[in-house]
Amino acid sequence: MAQRTDLQHTAITVCEHGAMCLDDRPGHAMSMVRLRLAAATPSGWSDAVVRSVDADGTVVLELWESGEIAHVWQHGDIVGLIGPGHPVAWHDAYSVLAAGVHRFNVATR
Repeated sequence: MAQRTDLQHTAITVCEHGAMCLDDRPGHAMSMVRLRLAAATPSGWSDAVVRSVDADGTVVLELWESGEIAHVWQHGDIVGLIGPGHPVAWHDAYSVLAAGVHRFNVATR
């Protein structure tokens, strides 16, 4: 007879561990569909520069063309991957932040 455990791996508990996230809503894990849609609509990208990155996942962007400030969030720890002054591209419609070879699924704050 199998023993029952009290461990329950739900999307919420797995999501707390960042790399194990199963949730594909904005700010969580990147889905291939989201990435492909962003790549297929090049007019949706906006160039920006990172103004700040917080340990809680908040990234402040300054859009190059308008100077507008945007706040996005990613639940994983990306502080070591991007930082103030880094150029990035943001696709608001599909919630993708591109920084060099990295692609992050971000939520608008």
